[in-house]
Amino acid sequence: REFNDIHDEELDSEEETIGAARRILDECGCSLVVITLGSAGAIVVSEEGGRHFRSPTVPIRSKVGAGDSMMAGIVLALARGEKKDQAVRFGVAAGAAAVMTPGTELCRKDDTERLFKQISSEDSP
Repeated sequence: REFNDIHDEELDSEEETIGAARRILDECGCSLVVITLGSAGAIVVSEEGGRHFRSPTVPIRSKVGAGDSMMAGIVLALARGEKKDQAVRFGVAAGAAAVMTPGTELCRKDDTERLFKQISSEDSP
């Protein structure tokens, strides 16, 4: 939703979303653009290309803070020296773990580590 707002246009496909993310890479000089997709995971675009990281199916107790948890997981993993793909997998796992907790509780480390092993990814167009 927020990504569409930045562009003042509706991005209807994964291909259009990746194209818009590539334009951000070119214009802003950043090395990584992450677009959260809720229960569908995240699309990540870097100089190497685009990847779709799929979130595992988990029981939902609260969606509050899931996107923030995902971003925090990515930043933590990058700060620890993980490669981009591993960092995004960890972030998607943290976001999925966050929805398993009630209210505004933080994601749990053991849930995040268990879910990390279940995250799949594939190249995007």
